[in-house]
Amino acid sequence: MKILMVTSETVPFAKTGGLADAVSALAIALKKLGHDVRIVMPRYYKIDRSKLKPIEAPLAVAAGQIETWVKVYESTLPDSQVPVYFIDHEQSFGRDGIYGTKYEPDFHDNPYRSAVLCHGAFQICRLLGWYPDIMHAHDWFCALIPVLLKHVCRNGYFAHTASVFTIHNLGYQGWYGKDSFPALGIDWQLYHGAGFERNGSINLMQAALSCADMITTVSPTYAKEIQSMEGGFGLDGLLRVRSDVIRGVLNGCDLETWNPSKDKLIPANYNSENLANKAKCKKELQKRMGLPVDPDIPLIGIITRLADQKGIAEVFAPTYGSIYSICNTMVVQFAILGSGEKWCEEEIKTLQKQLPNLRAYIGYDESLSHLIEAGSDFFLMPSRYEPCGLNQMYSMLYGTLPIVRRTGGLADTVEQYNQETGDGTGFLFDSLTPGAIYDTVGWALYAYYNKPNDIKKMQKRGMKKDFSWELSVKGYESVYSEALMRGCGINTADWR
Repeated sequence: MKILMVTSETVPFAKTGGLADAVSALAIALKKLGHDVRIVMPRYYKIDRSKLKPIEAPLAVAAGQIETWVKVYESTLPDSQVPVYFIDHEQSFGRDGIYGTKYEPDFHDNPYRSAVLCHGAFQICRLLGWYPDIMHAHDWFCALIPVLLKHVCRNGYFAHTASVFTIHNLGYQGWYGKDSFPALGIDWQLYHGAGFERNGSINLMQAALSCADMITTVSPTYAKEIQSMEGGFGLDGLLRVRSDVIRGVLNGCDLETWNPSKDKLIPANYNSENLANKAKCKKELQKRMGLPVDPDIPLIGIITRLADQKGIAEVFAPTYGSIYSICNTMVVQFAILGSGEKWCEEEIKTLQKQLPNLRAYIGYDESLSHLIEAGSDFFLMPSRYEPCGLNQMYSMLYGTLPIVRRTGGLADTVEQYNQETGDGTGFLFDSLTPGAIYDTVGWALYAYYNKPNDIKKMQKRGMKKDFSWELSVKGYESVYSEALMRGCGINTADWR
């Protein structure tokens, strides 16, 4: 198949979260199976033009109320043959930030910026004379792709092109005032006709969900959760109506970067057959974080964005969160890496002064993230919702047992500990409350001190799990075939 990924971010060029990792990894995995995969994304201010190859022909894009001209550059994903096309438009992308900045968290002109990218993706296909079987749009910033394909472009060269839309996080939908609609460069009749209208405003995600031939989420459980009132963020009704085209495909993870047997960012390597060097990683983590060096004290790692989605209030909130009580009543250590909401950053700094067994680094450090995964005994991830999650996978691969809430991708990847058999790969709880977190941490520490053979069995079981993209990509191939059948009446079995 010919597959075009349209995305706002892709590693290593631009990243704010797991979306960027998923797009590049999926593209590479599809390429390895023989598909002709290409990516279109913006050329942001920090992406160096001098390292890209210019495509000399100018490109007209029908975003906004008048046609605008953009420049196109080309490169490839590192260590692959996947082409990446960059839309260079200074007005839209020549600034810091992908969706916003600290001073303007959500750029006011995001609808126009989104339109430049999406209209531009179709124009790049025309420029190259390359017309995909599948246009795969990722998250709200690329929501215009299925709309344009269904209502504007599915004729001529795009008559046999189907759309797939992936929800990476339903909590971010692209809500803007109705006065932003002309920036999208489409007819006003599509305000209602394509499903943009939401309470007198425009909702980009809603329009994509209304128009896409197939919809995917990044885990099977999340696909079910978003169709509930609790997990649907107001779009659950539409998602239930379209449930026949929704598929949950679990993300894989980068097994080259996250592999304890060859990870260059940890002080000693190890594998499921010999975990001895994990103790060296724990010692180095304790030293680096300023914790007492003691191999017998269980160490719990936390790597997180300090945001409500991640359950931070239930862990860190003053007088409410569980971590102060855990540190005062249990023999345990915490190593924390993260940044986000200011109140939480300040509270963690306060906790450090009060608790000698808790240390944190506010910000992000790639080498420290690897060391926390390798050096911790447990990894705490009490998410309010988690579309897929990667850190629980990394933890298991590094022999670090996850303590997680049973939601989304966490429920799909972590197996509950069985005290009778010693089976499982982690510890799960259901209610997002400080009490549930406290009790589950206590349960994990009980096993650590009293069931060491169970802990080792679980570590080895987790390290042998297959979280490769090779499994996930099969699910996407199936979704693409179904999209072509539903959208264009094409049976891919006839291609063979």
